[in-house]
Amino acid sequence: MVRFGVIGTNWITESFLEAGRKVKGFELTTVYSRNAERAAEFAEKQGAVHTFTDMEEMAASGKVDAVYIASPNALHASQAKIFMEHGVHVLCEKPLASNAAEVKDLIETAKQHDVLLMEALKTTFLPNYRIVQQHLDKIGPIRRYVAQLCQYSSRYDAYRQGKILNAFNPELSNGATMDIGIYCLYPLIALFGKPQEIKASGTLLESGVDGQATITLSYEGMEAVVYYSKITSSTQPSEIQGEDATIKIDHIGHFEDVTIQYHDSTEETISGPQDNEHRMVYEIEEFVNLIQSGKRESSTNTHELALAVAEIMDKARSQIGLVFPADRIQ
Repeated sequence: MVRFGVIGTNWITESFLEAGRKVKGFELTTVYSRNAERAAEFAEKQGAVHTFTDMEEMAASGKVDAVYIASPNALHASQAKIFMEHGVHVLCEKPLASNAAEVKDLIETAKQHDVLLMEALKTTFLPNYRIVQQHLDKIGPIRRYVAQLCQYSSRYDAYRQGKILNAFNPELSNGATMDIGIYCLYPLIALFGKPQEIKASGTLLESGVDGQATITLSYEGMEAVVYYSKITSSTQPSEIQGEDATIKIDHIGHFEDVTIQYHDSTEETISGPQDNEHRMVYEIEEFVNLIQSGKRESSTNTHELALAVAEIMDKARSQIGLVFPADRIQ
């Protein structure tokens, strides 16, 4: 069994644990929270044996083999380092860090301490994403990738009333690019590699984060456009357009319903069976299998991919004018 600890006692951690219970070899043993009462309450609810309010103590305790980090974005890098320096494997929620410099440092730390480090971006492990990979050759030369994720944030209601919650706080390295734009970028870079050029524009909110943005990425013979928002909503699908046909993806983060649209108006459904209630199960299976086989890097969510996406988000943010406190530390 791989003994897991969790950092964060929020809804995403609960979703992670629901999925984890479906994975052979996964065992939750430990919960961290700054609040002892909250840690105890969450541990009892989730069936964990140990609780900690001191992260260094938890990392050095010998009670965890791996940790899942689901804290605010700005804390990812420092917390991941604490555990890796104590020989604990790290599965860290997206984005892996506040910027590319922090991602590079985490990769070096993982290598130095011979531990597994993986960014918890679930999309690239989904069965239907892999089906898209296998069907790219059916649509002819690929000319355009269009991905959108415009998802009105429930926390924006509070923002509009003058209360800045974590989702719109630049101190925590949040905002549209970091929180949801990454879902548009990850499949693009995983499928087609780094672009030759990027151009970004967006809407900066008074709090100092981006509420929405659009990035155009140029490739040889192909163009990609990704747009995303936390302050508006959209019902449009995402697409990979080829000269012979177009792959239509219902949701760029979920890949539940995927079809090929041909020029003669015929449509082929290519999506298959997939656990859409527990989509995180596939990334957890990968992570557990890597640990049990002694590997230190995923061949899907590679270190190179994590760094490439971070570099693109850095460039986009610089063009938008979005700077985090973490950027100034470098």
